[in-house]
This record gives sequence, C-alpha cells and structure tokens, in this order.
Amino acid sequence: MEPAQRIPAASLHHPDVPDARRLDAATATFRMLSDPTRLQILWLLAQKPSDVGSLVERTGASRTSVSQHLAKLRFSGLVTTRKNSRHVVYSISDGHLTRLVMEGLNHADHKVTGEPVHD
Repeated sequence: MEPAQRIPAASLHHPDVPDARRLDAATATFRMLSDPTRLQILWLLAQKPSDVGSLVERTGASRTSVSQHLAKLRFSGLVTTRKNSRHVVYSISDGHLTRLVMEGLNHADHKVTGEPVHD
C-alpha cells in the first residue's frame, strides 16, 4: 500500500471545540451511564459479550430489569446484538465506550480507596 493510501490510526485527540451536536451526543451517553445497573451491564459487556440470562446472573438484577436496561442501551446505540441459536447476545458497541466505562470505574476506584490521582 502506498503512503497516500494508508488508513490513519484512530485518534484519541480531537482539538476542535465541541459543537452542540457533539455535546448533545456526549450528554446522552453520560446519561445512559448514570444508572448503576446499566453501568454494571456495560462493564460486564466490556469483558465479554453475554446473553440476558448471563447478565441477570452476574448482576443479581431481575430479568425484567436487565431486559429493560438492555433495551435502553440498544436504543441509544451503546450495545449491539447478534443471534446465537435461540439466544440474543449483547456486545458493547465500540472501543471508545469500553474505555469510557473502564476509566469511569478506575476513577471511582480512586475515590473509594483514596488512592492518589494520576494522569
């Protein structure tokens, strides 16, 4: 592949001031992360794709609750689905969201344990 045809690496740095559309999209994502059960579900999905039964077992929440949270996460585009036999398997939608969830929980770990903050 010639240099002009190479696909650039994904950037984690976006220097432009966020416009209203980007702020609204980020706010909607943070709103979905503001529920402890949804955040736990996303953390679990960041570890591995899972079906509803597995998520019920691992969260301790009711099947109805997990299903409702998954529906909201799916509607907002934070999770995707695929069929596996008779089961629907849920996955976290992308690496940005995975990193956001992991960093949020790492930040919480510092708050809870008193470990000093760092870059």
